[in-house]
Parts: sequence; structure tokens; C-alpha cells
Amino acid sequence: MTIQDQINDYLASQPGTKRADMEALHERILKAIPNVKLWFLDGKDEKGKIVSNPNIGYGIQTIKYADGKTKEFFQIGISANTTGISVYIMGLKDKMYLPEVYGKSIGKASVTGYCIKFKKLADIHMDILEQAIMDGVEKTKTANDFN
Repeated sequence: MTIQDQINDYLASQPGTKRADMEALHERILKAIPNVKLWFLDGKDEKGKIVSNPNIGYGIQTIKYADGKTKEFFQIGISANTTGISVYIMGLKDKMYLPEVYGKSIGKASVTGYCIKFKKLADIHMDILEQAIMDGVEKTKTANDFN
């Protein structure tokens, strides 16, 4: 099964409004970041145990660990959760950046160092979310140029 097929199945498995919101968000990200590398993580570890919600990932960055090891990973991720949708902006060094820059203007959402969580797209300002996503892509692209 291709990554696109896995993504389509995941989106189709979501209930009503959440599915429509996830599909709209997916399409908006693809328009904002054309020709982006797509990822699908099913949320299972190497032993098949569920360790997280499934994620659709966009882009590519190299994460460097303290021990010097590196790993390729996505820059932006989206995932359905029990109460709504999470958007992950991975690789930001400053964990206060998202809450300080976007926390007050994005709408009805919880904003942490790498995650923007909301119930439905209607609760947030989509243009601000897109700004945060593009900002994250630029920051992690720039940061990875120096690795």
C-alpha cells in the first residue's frame, strides 16, 4: 500500500466533521507546500504496539540527537485525537515560539512548544495556522542547513 493510500484510508476512517476538517487541512497544506514529501506513521512501534495516534507528515528534516545520531523526520504533522485535531510543528528549538507568536491570534486552540490542538477548523483562524505551518517549515529548513 502506498503512503498516499494509507493517508486516504486514514482520512476516510475519521467520523463526519473530523474527516471533512482533516481532508480540508490536508489539501490546504499540500497547496501551501507543493511537491512536499509525504509520510504516514500508523502510531505503532517496531513490535506492533500502539504508542501514538497515527500521523500524516509533510516535509523532511534531519533531527540531531544529543548523542550525535541523526534521523530523518517530517517537519509538519497532523493527527486526529479524541477531542479534535493536532497539528505538529516539529524541530523548533525555541519551545516558547509557537505559544508566544501564535497562541493569542490563532483562535480557540491549545498551543504548546510544538503542537496546535483544536476541536474543529471553524474554531481557529486558518490563515494564522497556515502562517505557523509555513513559519515552522522555514525555521526547520534553515536550522537543518547548518547541521
